[in-house]
Amino acid sequence: MKRMTRVLALLLTFTMVAAACGSDDDGGADAAPATTAAPATTAAPATTAAPATTAAPATTAAPTVFDYGVTDDTIRVGAIADLSGRFAGLTTHIVDAQTVYWDMVNRNGGIDGKQVEFVVLDNAYDTATHLERYEVMRDTGGSGVVILSNSTGSPHTAAISEMVAEDNLATIPLSWYSAWADDDYGSHVFETGTNYCYEGMNGVEYMNDNLVDGEAKLAVISFPGEYGQDGAVGAKIAAEALGIEVVYDGEAAVIPGADQTPVITGLVDSGANMVWLTTSPGLTAEIMGGAAAQGFEAVWSGNSPSYSYVLLATELAPYLEANFLQSTYNLTWGSSAGPGMVQMEAEMLAARPDSAISDAYVIGWLEGMATHQILEQAARNKDMTRAGVVAAANQVSVDYGGLTPNQSWSGSPGENVVRSSVLFSLDLSIYTPEATVATGGSTGSVLLEEAYMGSVAAAHEYDGACFSAS
Repeated sequence: MKRMTRVLALLLTFTMVAAACGSDDDGGADAAPATTAAPATTAAPATTAAPATTAAPATTAAPTVFDYGVTDDTIRVGAIADLSGRFAGLTTHIVDAQTVYWDMVNRNGGIDGKQVEFVVLDNAYDTATHLERYEVMRDTGGSGVVILSNSTGSPHTAAISEMVAEDNLATIPLSWYSAWADDDYGSHVFETGTNYCYEGMNGVEYMNDNLVDGEAKLAVISFPGEYGQDGAVGAKIAAEALGIEVVYDGEAAVIPGADQTPVITGLVDSGANMVWLTTSPGLTAEIMGGAAAQGFEAVWSGNSPSYSYVLLATELAPYLEANFLQSTYNLTWGSSAGPGMVQMEAEMLAARPDSAISDAYVIGWLEGMATHQILEQAARNKDMTRAGVVAAANQVSVDYGGLTPNQSWSGSPGENVVRSSVLFSLDLSIYTPEATVATGGSTGSVLLEEAYMGSVAAAHEYDGACFSAS
């Protein structure tokens, strides 16, 4: 290229000289005498062409860095889920939905050009087993994961919380314990939705204001521990703030596997006209059925895991329809036409058309959405190390497509904690117990309040867990 530039410059010089020194006209004898030609101007020396600059080498995009649970072509996402224990009926559907979610992500190119491998281990809702499964997930020798998209259980997640921080392993709990937003946990454990405590506050206030005739008298019934007592404390905080008498305090009185007769007797004898439960669907049915058999009438509600739509297929269904307020953290199957619901239903239809419909699919979808958006942020940051994923989680605001309030974990816990609940009534006329994803149908829930936040939850100053076992 330099050589061609010099040749062109020389040709230009020769052309200029030839034009300045052209020959006279050889015309006839009568031609006028030639005028004296003006002295030829000396041609300016040809300028030397500037040397061609060397093109800068094309910049190569910085590679994404990673350490554990990520390779050049794979991202390992883990779930320690209850597939055979107390909440297996709920959790297996959650895992099913999240599996479909990651299949969708992989079909659309994955994340940062990498395919997601979803690794699921059963904890049987046992804390010791959960700890064993965590050792597999935290492994730094090649079988570990970069994030836990599901850690089932409140005491179970609390048991691994120190190791989660030590390992920089971002964790989304299948638990709504009010401690998760606290700084002691919040840097690595990322809750989704309303916590048990605020849900209890909202449920009691809504029942008091809308469903109870006359003076409210509250019974509180719960499991012991971070799940049961967190919800029970929230209910009692609302009762105190609203001037409601607690006529039966069964906080921590429900022991799985034990005889529930004392709880049922205490409830029936209390004269309560409003009941808040923090139990499991099976024990909700046992306690409610036992009380109903003795003619007990009250308005009932409870923390979301206390109820399952499958109870509408039992003999308890008419009593539930007449007396139960369903409280949740998110919309139920088919209860809206928002973008998140439309996407989930379409993907479940394509992947699992013959599966029964389930409200729990929504929870699994939310876990997938949160994990996906965290990992996408880490990929944009070019840092998919475990520490980079934790940092990304503390940057994002997760868009749930209307399935539940959007979530952010940056800033102060009091600013980020979700204070609203989703409330439903039950309608047996629309409940379709044999419905599949392909046939369509309803789990019997009728939306009352998409984002109910009572005055007690709104005013509560969040400064950590409502209940602490320590």
